Order: sequence, then structure tokens, then C-alpha cells
Amino acid sequence: MSGSDYEGIAERLAAIEEELRNLAYERLRDAARDPDSDAGEAAERDERRVNQARRAIAKAINALRTIDD
Repeated sequence: MSGSDYEGIAERLAAIEEELRNLAYERLRDAARDPDSDAGEAAERDERRVNQARRAIAKAINALRTIDD
């Protein structure tokens, strides 16, 4: 694979990472609306999991973009 192949994958992952960031923000807002309810607690757990996935994708993006360095 060439550097441009990796960059194309990194760009697609960046779009996914942005979607996950937006989803995490939505879940955080849901949790803040009623933090003591079951739904609020579930939203907080979801937000943490989504952010964990987002960080993993961010690491993958960084790894792909530094292959040719």
C-alpha cells in the first residue's frame, strides 16, 4: 500500500471519529438532563463507551498517518 492508500483509510476513519464524537456529545446531553434516572445513568455509560471507541479510532488514524514518516 502506498501512503495515499493509508491516507484514504485515515480520512474515512476521521469521518467515523467525528460521528462518534457527535454521538458521545448527544449522550452526554441526555445524561445531563436527568443524571439520577435510569436513562441518565445509561446515557452516561454509553457516552463513556462511545468515547473509548472514538479514542481507539483516533489512535488508528494517527498510526496510519505516520506510516510513511
